[in-house]
Amino acid sequence: MAMVGSEIERLIRQAFPDAHVIVVDMAGDGDHFAARIASEAFKGKSRIQQHQMVYSALQGQMGGALHALALETSVPMNGLPLASRSLNSCNFLEW
Repeated sequence: MAMVGSEIERLIRQAFPDAHVIVVDMAGDGDHFAARIASEAFKGKSRIQQHQMVYSALQGQMGGALHALALETSVPMNGLPLASRSLNSCNFLEW
C-alpha cells in the first residue's frame, strides 16, 4: 500500500523537530513524492549524508510503501527556512 504525504511529513518532522517540511505528491498517484526539508540537523553534513538522514527517518518505507521521493535538503540560512514558493507539480522541481 502506498504512503500518503501527511505520513511522510509526520515521519520527517518526528526525526527533525526543528524542520521546515514541504511534501508534494508529484503525480497525484500516491507513489511519486517530492520533499523540501530545511533543518539545523543537516549542518556540516554532505548532501548524501542529509538524504541518508531523511531515508532513515522514513523507517524503511523507501522502496516499499514509498516508491519514489525526490529530495531537496538544506540548512536554514540566518535562522530562516527555505524560501517560500508556490509548490505544485509544475514548478516543484524548479527550486
